[in-house]
Amino acid sequence: MSESVETPTRPRVQMHSIEAAAELPESCLLVDQAGAFVGKHSERLKMTVKGELVAERPLLGLEHVLVLGGGVSLSADAIRACAERGIPISFISRSGAPYAKLIAPELTGTVQTRRQQLLAYGDGRGVHLAITFAVGKLQNQAALLKYMAKYRQRVDPATHEMAREAAFRVEHLARRIAEVRGETVDDVRMEVMNLEARGARHYWEAARRLVHLPDGVEWLSRETRGASDLVNQCLNYGYGILYAQIERAVLLAGLDPYAGYLHEDRPGKPSLVLDLIEEFRPHAVDRVIFALLNQRVPLAQDDRGRLDDATRTGLAQRVNERLESPEPHEGRRPRLRTIIQSQARRVATYLRGDAAAYQAWIGRW
Repeated sequence: MSESVETPTRPRVQMHSIEAAAELPESCLLVDQAGAFVGKHSERLKMTVKGELVAERPLLGLEHVLVLGGGVSLSADAIRACAERGIPISFISRSGAPYAKLIAPELTGTVQTRRQQLLAYGDGRGVHLAITFAVGKLQNQAALLKYMAKYRQRVDPATHEMAREAAFRVEHLARRIAEVRGETVDDVRMEVMNLEARGARHYWEAARRLVHLPDGVEWLSRETRGASDLVNQCLNYGYGILYAQIERAVLLAGLDPYAGYLHEDRPGKPSLVLDLIEEFRPHAVDRVIFALLNQRVPLAQDDRGRLDDATRTGLAQRVNERLESPEPHEGRRPRLRTIIQSQARRVATYLRGDAAAYQAWIGRW
């Protein structure tokens, strides 16, 4: 006779607070409900579920359609309207991994840029980009630590000092990366990646001490694929939303998303997207997730140990809201989404020799 063992259930908290706090910008249509249908009506896209209108966006000003759930249908007219206006439609899995994108082929037909992109792998342009992407990532990680630390100076001096010290260590490693020399990407990649990994360890160790974890939630280390804990799943899902935005920017700049410099070439691996996303991860995603945790906004997993539907929708809304926020850039305050597109175009013009050396975007703190 076997004994019955009660399986502990995971805490499930509804996401009313995060959904209420986030307002999805008009530039993005988020399709997250099973059974949803997206069609074109006049000059608008409308999402309906069982015939009832759930959301709509004017095509004028719409920049991205994100499909987050299964069981979704899109009309041919809606797809054509998006293609004709250069509006990509991105499909993202429950774990945050983008698995498909619909985009007009004419938007990616710039041959000269791609020729130079491939040639740069074997010369100093590729070296410069690989180093700059890594330096930009570490500098933005250090900036985010300083941003989070400045609010602890009076209330928690020890944590403030810890975060500042971690930021200085990350900046030191960024300077060491900037000093790496080599004639081709293959000459420098190993050293750059090793230094970047050391900086990332300092960053994540400090970040874990700067966030308030919900009761019963553990965050022992940073994990990417296959993460089972709540915090890493939230980060990975947020990166998936950001990835779709970076890929859009890369394609619209006429670049090949699979021909990168910092990340190695592998079949099916969009190396350039993974390169460019590095400088934006801290301020576009990490800052959002850390803020939600510190504000004690409910985040939850379902009975299968995955982010529940309300959490995924709330995270997508918050990351897109962050992408719409203005940031200082060259004497102006464009949206972060616009800065991403500008940076992708700067990569392209640098590769073609039409502009000075590429510089990473560094967020304020």
